[in-house]
Amino acid sequence: MKNKEQQGKGDGKGAGSYLNLFFAQLDLLNFFGHALVFGIGLLIGITLTFFVKNFSFINFQIQQFSLPSNTLKPPPFSPISSNISLPIPDIKTKNESHCFEGLVLDSGKKNTSSSPQKDNQTIPSSNSTLVTKVVNFTRIGLSEFLKSPMAMHDMSDEELLWKASMVPMIHKLPFKQTPKVAFMFLTKGPVLLAPLWERFFKGNEGLYSIYVHSYPSSNETVPKNSVFHGRNIPSKEVRWGENSMIEAERRLLANALLDFSNQRFVLLSESCIPLFNFSTIYTYLMNSTKTFVEAYDLPGEVGRGRYRTQMRPQIRLSQWRKGSQWFQIDRFLALQTVSDYHYFPVFLKYCNPNCYSDEHYLPTFVSIKFWKRNSNRTLTWVDWAKGGAHPSRYYRNDVNNEFLNKLRFGTSCDYNGHTTNICHLFARKFTTHALDRLLRFAPKLMQFN
Repeated sequence: MKNKEQQGKGDGKGAGSYLNLFFAQLDLLNFFGHALVFGIGLLIGITLTFFVKNFSFINFQIQQFSLPSNTLKPPPFSPISSNISLPIPDIKTKNESHCFEGLVLDSGKKNTSSSPQKDNQTIPSSNSTLVTKVVNFTRIGLSEFLKSPMAMHDMSDEELLWKASMVPMIHKLPFKQTPKVAFMFLTKGPVLLAPLWERFFKGNEGLYSIYVHSYPSSNETVPKNSVFHGRNIPSKEVRWGENSMIEAERRLLANALLDFSNQRFVLLSESCIPLFNFSTIYTYLMNSTKTFVEAYDLPGEVGRGRYRTQMRPQIRLSQWRKGSQWFQIDRFLALQTVSDYHYFPVFLKYCNPNCYSDEHYLPTFVSIKFWKRNSNRTLTWVDWAKGGAHPSRYYRNDVNNEFLNKLRFGTSCDYNGHTTNICHLFARKFTTHALDRLLRFAPKLMQFN
């Protein structure tokens, strides 16, 4: 009995030791588990710390390089112009650049002194970059845009007409403009009476523009000191009485419209002469409240007989007009003419040879759309008294003071609501044989210069 009790006590002690051993192993396992978790956490922490440090450094570098462009990006020039009175765009002096540079540097210094706690080590280099940009900047404004373009260019007719048709919607000009008269010569070759026109234009620079549309095959050289030098526009072959004639007129108008200063447009031939001095013609054109496109309804074969029934409904017979192709118009009508894609295509399609579109297109177009603004007469004198397809020509013996005064004051007409005897400013057809007598009589009679 005693042995059994001892045995039972021994068994109890053995079970207890086993339990203690089990719990000891469990504690050791827990310790290793916690140590493992701690190690993994520590490794993750070190990794994250390194990554964040790297990311911050990269971000700092990005900010460092992008800081000048972001924080020192030049604002629009309106705030600067509100504090600084800028000179005329095309006059830029060294003093202006230095003043501009001083303003920017002073501004940079003020910004630096106002926040000393910030790290501004990169600011000086940024300021110097900005100063360089400002110093090298030349304000163009409208000077380049308004500069008279060269007569020769490489635009196609389609491109030219599109560009010429642009119209500013704000009518009040932000600049001073001296209006000019565009003298457009439609010729076969050079301007034959150029010496007379040279005297006419002399001393009136800045008040006129010249454009010459001659045959592409014409290779006549023009002296560099001539007002006609470099004034030929890109041209195409023109055939008398065909649609190529009105295409050439539109081409001349489009080139002249590229100069915003041109406000009056005069179409001339190589055989035209002026009947008055420049100031008289300039004043007459600029002060007129009407345009000068001859337009009248003429029954018979050379009038209504040229109308084509296929032109209906755009153009009716009752709207068909005839007139001289030598016109004098304002900028508004010139823009409308180069922009016309309603009536002009009808003439191209149906007004074929024997229709003589140059005598009908503009008179018909103006009479339909702008008859209230038109005087229905031309300022170019011509003599059709002899009949035939061409007007009279004038040679050396035809030119004298009496004849020229007849052209100048021989008729009466309406001008701005008043009757006047100055009805023609130009005349044709004068040959080169008449040039020497024109040069002898015209300057004194017409008071050139």
